[in-house]
Amino acid sequence: MNWLHGKSIVVIGGTTGIGLSAAKAFIQEGARVVVVGRSEVSVKEANIVLKENGIALAGDACDESIAQNAINTCIKNFGSFDGLYHVAGGSGRKHGDGPLHKLTLDGWNKTLDLNLTSLMLSNRAAAQTFLKRKTAGTILNMGSVLGYSPSPKHFVTHAYAASKAAVIGFTKSIAAYYAPNNIRFNVLAPALVETPMAQRAANDKEIMSFIKTKQPLDDGRIGEPADLDGAAVFFMSDQSKFTTGQVLAVDGGWEISEGQY
Repeated sequence: MNWLHGKSIVVIGGTTGIGLSAAKAFIQEGARVVVVGRSEVSVKEANIVLKENGIALAGDACDESIAQNAINTCIKNFGSFDGLYHVAGGSGRKHGDGPLHKLTLDGWNKTLDLNLTSLMLSNRAAAQTFLKRKTAGTILNMGSVLGYSPSPKHFVTHAYAASKAAVIGFTKSIAAYYAPNNIRFNVLAPALVETPMAQRAANDKEIMSFIKTKQPLDDGRIGEPADLDGAAVFFMSDQSKFTTGQVLAVDGGWEISEGQY
């Protein structure tokens, strides 16, 4: 069974990590994909990996034109546009995100741009396209357990937490509005996953010792991008056609585990 047979999907932030893993899973399930990434190098590598079933484009998700360009490319090359997975985002730590008393205005603004404004832009482009074409569609947004389950010792970036909490509120609000149009919006909320953004934590022995009890599933480990693929395929497929406005945590047990220091 190919869950995504005949589907054409856009992945914003799809040339590395969670997004690229999902794109490969989508293709394996019968879809064709257009992925967008900021790095020219990762775009070239993604084009090689995805082969004839995928197209990788370079662009910054905070650029207002990028998502619509990817959607147009999807329609032009594959004949349809059925779903969008927004993965793009990142830590604002280097810009000044951190605990509130140290949080800079630049850190706040940059972090919200990375994780919330970029997502609004891609979701808006997708909704506009579905409405214009009078088709149903599915949008999956990347959240984080830190949006509702804080970890104050090792993961203290308050602007990031605020942006990921806002992703949930934004997604639920638009899911309610567009449900009569059969346009669905849902959220995946991972915990710590092995991605380029996670290297600070992944290379810290103390944090990884904490993760062993905070994410206790599968012998207590950091997540892998592929751990989210099954859920992403579900939300992109017709198997989830009666599901909207939901948040699914793929977190190795983070939310229900105390974690030991």
